[in-house]
Amino acid sequence: MSVAPIVGSLRQAVIEAGGRWSSSQYRLVHLVADLDASGEWAVDGAPTCAHWVAAAIDVEVCTAREWLRIGAALRHLPEVDAAFASGRLSYSKVRALTRVATPETEAELCAIAQRIPAGQLRCALAAWRMARETPEETEARQHAARALTWRVDVDGTVTGWFRLPPGDAAVLQAAIDARLRCTRPRASAGAPGDAPRWPSLAQQRADALVALAREGPVATEIVIHVRGDGCTLDDGTPIAGTVVERLAPDAFLRALVHDARGRPVDASGRRRHPSGRQRRLVRERDRACVDCGTTDLLEYDHDPPFDDSRRTVVDELVLRCANCHHRRHREPGTEIVRPSSRG
Repeated sequence: MSVAPIVGSLRQAVIEAGGRWSSSQYRLVHLVADLDASGEWAVDGAPTCAHWVAAAIDVEVCTAREWLRIGAALRHLPEVDAAFASGRLSYSKVRALTRVATPETEAELCAIAQRIPAGQLRCALAAWRMARETPEETEARQHAARALTWRVDVDGTVTGWFRLPPGDAAVLQAAIDARLRCTRPRASAGAPGDAPRWPSLAQQRADALVALAREGPVATEIVIHVRGDGCTLDDGTPIAGTVVERLAPDAFLRALVHDARGRPVDASGRRRHPSGRQRRLVRERDRACVDCGTTDLLEYDHDPPFDDSRRTVVDELVLRCANCHHRRHREPGTEIVRPSSRG
């Protein structure tokens, strides 16, 4: 997306404030790295420089450690450092780059980072790194990085965080979404006089995770795309070919038949629900909800409705997320308040 700022507009003000913030972040990570090297932080009796920074400017120790890591890494990455200083690379991109780049690879990685949005950089760096490793090296590295932690948050809830190899993460995500699909979400009552509130997707997945632990797994499907430039999960996450090879002997493989023009041939049917083959064709075509663009919890919707057409064909199926699907088919006159942001 290109942004065309207008002088004097709020958009321009945001861009200018973001530029000042980026400059401050650049100076901060260098200052804390210099402070760490000087040893001056020990004068006040702090156990580490990160603890001193956290206490001095009232941030969490993990945040201060990340600043220290980035500042130390930039000392050996002059091209990344220069791009950060000039504003060509944001803090978000520098944070990701400093986990992968070396003095020998930083020029190539800087060029990649400047071509793509920050939200896509992690997948791009993962694919770049995997292309330069053997599948065995990738699996060993990702296995060694696995982790699961949780802590009590300020409101008394428990906040969790996990880090898994992509194949294992895909199994967990598929199991949660499969359990979620087994139960239709229910709107909860608000204050007297308020419209019912629909749970966000994040809330529905939290409920599904608890149900998964209590009630056990359900049948799941994991979609893996095998192409000439490598293998990915359905959301684009790169996955080592050796993982696919291990899955293949236990998987049921389906072939897609194409017509003379290279188009997948539809298998029409009078049944209401699409076949597995039809679902794969529609998912590959639409890739996201046709209404809101999300890739979360996608369902197959008849358009026109099945009650009118009495058939199920690929050309009359579209992908919609559960929320948009429910909203399209809910009873007329029933108003449900939905979260303002997607979970």
